[in-house]
Amino acid sequence: QVQLVESGGGLVQAGGSLRLSCAASRSIFRTNTMAWYRQAPGEQRELVGTITSDGSTNYADSVKGRFTISRDNAKNTMYLQMNSLKPEDTAVYYCNTPFLAQRNYWGQGTQVTVSS
Repeated sequence: QVQLVESGGGLVQAGGSLRLSCAASRSIFRTNTMAWYRQAPGEQRELVGTITSDGSTNYADSVKGRFTISRDNAKNTMYLQMNSLKPEDTAVYYCNTPFLAQRNYWGQGTQVTVSS
């Protein structure tokens, strides 16, 4: 069974922090590179960053130095720590694997709203 469940979103003031979680089914998580994506209103979905199964990370330039992706392989869970949030970070955030993303399979996402 394929399962992706994002949580932890909310409303935060600019400069604040949030920590998102992604619970994935083991069949998806165990050896796969995982990724966070986001989609702002009226915009295309964009890649925020990725983390390999051994913990190597890459980030979009727009979030580099502010966001940190981590994962707990024992819990099949990935995290996105977001610091120094800006209004332009407002979006629905999704977790996925690149493989499922290419096939347009997505979870429900979690809304992050940053007020100025």
